[in-house]
Amino acid sequence: MKKIKLPADDSSCGWFEILPPEYRQHLSATTPVSKKEETDWLVIGGGFVGTAATRRLAELNPEQRVVLVDAQQIGHGTSGRNSGFVIDLPHKGDLEGPDIQRKKKFIQLNRAAISYMEEKVNQYGIDCQWSHAGKLQGAVSERGVKFLEHFQHLLKELDEPHQMMDGQSLKHKVGTNYYEQALFTPGCILMQPAALMRGLLMHMPENVTCWEETPVLKLERSAGGKWIAKTSDGEIHAKNVILGTNIFTEQLGFLKSRMLPIMTFASMTRPLSDTEFQAYGGTTDWGLTPADHAGTTLRMTQDRRLIVRNQYRFVPNYGSSAEDRNKIHDLHRQAMVARYPMLKNVSFENTWGGVCALSRNYTSFFGELEPGMFASCCHNGVGAARGTISGKLLAELASGGDSELQRHMQEVSGIPARVPPQPFLGVGVRARLKLAEWQSRSEV
Repeated sequence: MKKIKLPADDSSCGWFEILPPEYRQHLSATTPVSKKEETDWLVIGGGFVGTAATRRLAELNPEQRVVLVDAQQIGHGTSGRNSGFVIDLPHKGDLEGPDIQRKKKFIQLNRAAISYMEEKVNQYGIDCQWSHAGKLQGAVSERGVKFLEHFQHLLKELDEPHQMMDGQSLKHKVGTNYYEQALFTPGCILMQPAALMRGLLMHMPENVTCWEETPVLKLERSAGGKWIAKTSDGEIHAKNVILGTNIFTEQLGFLKSRMLPIMTFASMTRPLSDTEFQAYGGTTDWGLTPADHAGTTLRMTQDRRLIVRNQYRFVPNYGSSAEDRNKIHDLHRQAMVARYPMLKNVSFENTWGGVCALSRNYTSFFGELEPGMFASCCHNGVGAARGTISGKLLAELASGGDSELQRHMQEVSGIPARVPPQPFLGVGVRARLKLAEWQSRSEV
């Protein structure tokens, strides 16, 4: 069997490490797959796409078996390694261009994702710090302010509510005068991503079987037309397959050379003491993204943990070394102390990386790859909302359904552009990341 690249995530994801014991325990419904298993539906990948697709398939097909497999514990991969924003407004490239109706379709899809996720959080009482906190976008320098002004112009075109804040009013909220300006938009949700993913897994419909830590090593079609997913211990035979595998989709033979594996990094402190929180002087439960996308993202959680995210790496092997993470830890410390010198004695408990898939043409894939094989992937760093709603709609598409949202998803999706072969790809991407880092140095 040809060897494929599997997830190579580090074991220091802060969100996962602070989970309560009942969320961290293995939740597989049965023992891992052995020999031959038969199922109506197989979902590979338990991230935002896979969990949403699994749930919706089970709801739409209650008499059929749905199997969900993941190479890791669900919530330990990319879906549990983001900064905990569920963004309602179009993001980065999705917001550009003259087509207002296209942008409004993105907004409708993202808000449908938020509504669907919130319904499940409330229905099952998932403890994941779910909050209608909105989102700040902060600018440090004149470069960042220009980005903010451009973003504000786009929001006015869409007639979306927003508030521009000066540095002083922002300080009362985030505890630092480091920022020149910020733009607040109210529709973003903040949450604890690993807790959300584990909570969703704990409440799957009865016709779902889940196997964690069960990587699929090969995917092929049998002579009879069924799909065969081979694992280290056996095979799963399925009539239909949904791939929620994002960057790993090409490892299973689909959308090859169309996605760029980029790793972003974050560090999380221990909870601030009462004295430290008083010295900090801001509030809890907010999130700030940079006006310049290569800048620094900040979160202050409900339990007083400060999170710093910046630094990007091209990771063709989908992992990072301990040495690289140690260097990034130090860079995160510099960013934190620059903003919060009063917290210079507060240490980070965890520093981790998470892989996202980017495309050259900023296009995601959604739909049927081959008869009985469906996928949604390459969400360009905004997988919480886009992954969730696309997983739900993909299940509906695969089950023969049709809806306005489903058509919107098809209209805003396409084929990610091909990328050059190695070593040209690595040289080009690393150079582009270095240039972006240099251009955005005042915002980091």
